[in-house]
Amino acid sequence: MKNEIPKQEEGSEMDVFEKVTFKDEASAKAFYPVVRERLLQVYNWDKWCGSPTATFMLTDPTGKEIRRQVNEGDHFKIHIPGPGTTKGDGFDWVQVEWIREEQSPTGQMIAIRVRPAPNPLHPNKETAHFFKDKATSTFKVYRAGMEVHAEVHGRNEIPNAETGVLVNNVRNVLVGWMAKIGFSYPQWKSLVIGLLDIKKQGM
Repeated sequence: MKNEIPKQEEGSEMDVFEKVTFKDEASAKAFYPVVRERLLQVYNWDKWCGSPTATFMLTDPTGKEIRRQVNEGDHFKIHIPGPGTTKGDGFDWVQVEWIREEQSPTGQMIAIRVRPAPNPLHPNKETAHFFKDKATSTFKVYRAGMEVHAEVHGRNEIPNAETGVLVNNVRNVLVGWMAKIGFSYPQWKSLVIGLLDIKKQGM
């Protein structure tokens, strides 16, 4: 799949990779649907992260919390330890731009791209996230032969320091700076490791 990860133009970027290798292609083919399902159940990501620094809730486009596979137009409602923004009602919000899936004779792939978004429960349409809405996060799992991969890619991550509320600006700069120096990496690394955890296959 081409161009699922946007071009890096400004701000910071982040890439996290993990893979498992099987002894034969049949085993990899059998495990890929398990990983795909884990990726699509965003409301269960906390389980795969183990001890996360953030928690994730899935909502429909109106902001109602749901427990189903993620769809385009849904939101992730993210709780980060410490004070949240007033615009986000204490949460950071992203919206699912697209979900794309491909299959070929040698592998399968599914990717989800999200972007900072307004709080759908708030009348104000200002971005309710510590990054500006130019930032994206792309979550991807795929099988290539005997390998199953999980990846997270952040692009154009710029702190959202131009909201109409000073306390939100200060908070967003601090959280964005922490993400830039690597505080978000352990979160995403634990997620990709958890998605590929063979021992938890029966969960």
